[in-house]
Amino acid sequence: MRTRRKLALSVMATLVAASPVLAHHEWPVDRTRQVTVTGTVTAYIWADPHVMIALDVQANGTVEKWRVGASSKKYTAAGGWDRNTFKPGDVITFIGYRFKDGSNMAQVQKVVMASGKELYYSSRP
Repeated sequence: MRTRRKLALSVMATLVAASPVLAHHEWPVDRTRQVTVTGTVTAYIWADPHVMIALDVQANGTVEKWRVGASSKKYTAAGGWDRNTFKPGDVITFIGYRFKDGSNMAQVQKVVMASGKELYYSSRP
């Protein structure tokens, strides 16, 4: 429980630090290559300016920590999301664009739930 709380606080701190940069500017992502990543949700923050998901991703025998950003609550709601969409322990796959710096951060375009349900960054294309 303490680990999850620390992770949630860490994600929130990252959001606060990044929000002035991301809120009104182009996301610093490589739009030439989409990534598809499957992981376990560790935190979900339903807040403006960007809804965020933290994931643990198994990769080469280690666990990578990913932070995935979406649009605002208004636009993600149009894509089928709400404050209860994700819970810690849910396994999801996201398709999106990784940050240009190679960090484990991405702008999500679509999320596929374990049930097969698809959710989008904003309204369904």
